[in-house]
Amino acid sequence: MDHATPPPPLEQALHAARALVLADLVAGEVAEAYVVSLVEDAVTHRRWWVEEWPEGVDYLAGLVAQDVKDALLEKYGRWPLCPVCNHGEPHALDVEPELGPDPMWVCSEAGVRVAPVGGLGPVLRGLGGSGSGSGSGSGFGE
Repeated sequence: MDHATPPPPLEQALHAARALVLADLVAGEVAEAYVVSLVEDAVTHRRWWVEEWPEGVDYLAGLVAQDVKDALLEKYGRWPLCPVCNHGEPHALDVEPELGPDPMWVCSEAGVRVAPVGGLGPVLRGLGGSGSGSGSGSGFGE
């Protein structure tokens, strides 16, 4: 039986970060090809970053999530929209801690933890929709 050698820890961490962010994009129904390319860009950038600072490997998931969130804001709109608040203007969730392990999506306005990065699926499915919070169906806010 042929046993493949597991990828090095850096590659495992990069693959895990990519998978977590993609899971949240899929859960929010915004995993279009152009959005997935933003994830790939973020992973490429963070590969260089963690090669320069190996101690940061545990922070990759939160950093990739934040990079994708920032890229989407620049090009398309806020993401992920808060599924908790049903009043006021639609707003995006934040990644906390900004630089640390075990990143969470949080609503800063309500002061609540919504889900770990990669774990938006159950939260958004519980809403019975795309999780846009505004009923727009696109998952992006203006």
